[in-house]
Amino acid sequence: MPALSKRTETFTDSVIRRMTRISNKYGAVNLSQGFPDFEPPRELLDRLAEVSNEDFHQYSITWGAQNFREALAEKQSRLMGRRIDPNAEIVVTCGSTEAMMAAMMTVANPGDKVIVFSPFYENYGADTILSGAEPIYVPLYPPEFNFDPNELEAAFRQKPKALILCNPSNPCGKVFTYDELKIIADLAEIYDVFVITDEVYEHIVYAPHKHTYFASLPNMWERTISCSSLSKTYSVTGWRLGYIIAPPHIIDVAKKVHDFLTVGAAAPLQEAAVTGLRFGDDYYSRLADKYTEKRDLFLRGLDDIGIAHTNPQGAYYVLLDISEFGYESDLDFCEKLAEKVGVGAVPGSSFFRENVNHLIRLHFAKKNDTLNVALNRLSDIYKLKK
Repeated sequence: MPALSKRTETFTDSVIRRMTRISNKYGAVNLSQGFPDFEPPRELLDRLAEVSNEDFHQYSITWGAQNFREALAEKQSRLMGRRIDPNAEIVVTCGSTEAMMAAMMTVANPGDKVIVFSPFYENYGADTILSGAEPIYVPLYPPEFNFDPNELEAAFRQKPKALILCNPSNPCGKVFTYDELKIIADLAEIYDVFVITDEVYEHIVYAPHKHTYFASLPNMWERTISCSSLSKTYSVTGWRLGYIIAPPHIIDVAKKVHDFLTVGAAAPLQEAAVTGLRFGDDYYSRLADKYTEKRDLFLRGLDDIGIAHTNPQGAYYVLLDISEFGYESDLDFCEKLAEKVGVGAVPGSSFFRENVNHLIRLHFAKKNDTLNVALNRLSDIYKLKK
């Protein structure tokens, strides 16, 4: 038989999704894959029930239903500080996963280089390789996960085509400051580089930190491909509704890539989601308050148990330091944690280019009752110590 494609030889299946399967196997509280166990806003569910009996069961416009794009443009124009054209500057995708892949294929040619901060969401390296490009990794240094401007410029000197920016960051919860974003922006302008942003956690930010849309920085609109989704904001990860916002000449290409990747996002779900896109600013304030409460509850519980951990500035992930447990493999530790303690986590090594085996990632996008159950189980974590 002929050989299969070599594209995937350098990476495995998703470790995050694998840990969900392991959690299910052992009946563990799944704090690995980042999806909530509480319902979306009732208004979305009520509208979805109505849509099921209406005429939205065939293809919508390939790059997104008209009313969805208009509602999204209105919301993001208010947040990003510029008028976004719903007809020329938006592509609706099947989740932000497709948005990132389409963005990569829009700007990168085989042999191009792409800067990726480490730690990174596991898809970024795979997206780069599947596009035929080569990742250049730039480390973020704990505990604040700041970057060294000199190391970043050294990466830019390698003439990359693009930089991927996750802000707020998965898995470390970093929210990049305006000054840090300005350093990236200045280098992108000097070296003529695109910036692909993943801003899916844009509304989950903890005071006093603030999220700044990269495309809103001076001179950055023309070279920024902004990717996001509705998954985390409205607790609809299974709806798979994402989007790309960019200047028309970029969107024209992204539309073609998207069309041949997936044709279009689900029409009934777009129609139902318009309700959420039209929520007022008070919804996003309540969302931030809700996740602040969950973060504080979870971190207090970890402190009471005595586990060293990061303090996220945004998103809903915590990295735990398992150095004291004596494991050479963080994957082995996570499997034992699911089996013996009953909590699902993700090995940190899946997020780092560097040789990191002493961190695991948990998330707190769960009901408070679920978090308390998880914390109660984690109080037994020291029985895993070698």
